[in-house]
Amino acid sequence: MTAPADAHLRETGLGGQTLLSGGFLEVRRDIVRLPDGATASREYIRHPGAVAVIPILDLAADPTLVLVRQHRYPIDRVLLEWPAGKRDAGEPTIACAQRELLEETGYTATEWAWAGWIHNAAAYSSEGIALWFARGLLPGPARPDAGEFVEAVTLPLSALAALDARGELTDVKTLIGLHWLQAALSGHRSWSWTSAGNARDVA
Repeated sequence: MTAPADAHLRETGLGGQTLLSGGFLEVRRDIVRLPDGATASREYIRHPGAVAVIPILDLAADPTLVLVRQHRYPIDRVLLEWPAGKRDAGEPTIACAQRELLEETGYTATEWAWAGWIHNAAAYSSEGIALWFARGLLPGPARPDAGEFVEAVTLPLSALAALDARGELTDVKTLIGLHWLQAALSGHRSWSWTSAGNARDVA
């Protein structure tokens, strides 16, 4: 959202073209009018958006969390991440969160709490990632998509925080989700839990 007081910072789109359109991403080059009236070009990626889930297996003094390990081809590394995936067109974020949790880990959650939005690459991508907390986890078989290879793991919160402290946790959504979880557990961030059937998207 751009407040009226931000008009001196806002760039206005004047049109542009699609440079590449794949099955998932669209690469654009747009011409924009700058706040001083000059024009410039902006190259960026249109992304349909994604959802990540912060699954809490128990609420002990040192809660156990569910994460996944997955190879990320662009950086050729296996990363430790929250379960996550892209949204289908028009799909509510809670529906995507419930689907991705089941597909990647086999768990379903009886309770959900909205965490918030992040924009992980706003300089060159329209992608927004919606984060949800999940608890009351019930185990079951994972249902990965064809061609998807992920490994579900459980980890105490203290161990995940130690990875962060050593600089070994580099996935943006996982870092932010970890800190939001720590803040919620310490009472410095509010969360409101609701049953799976009553969870609703937050604008």
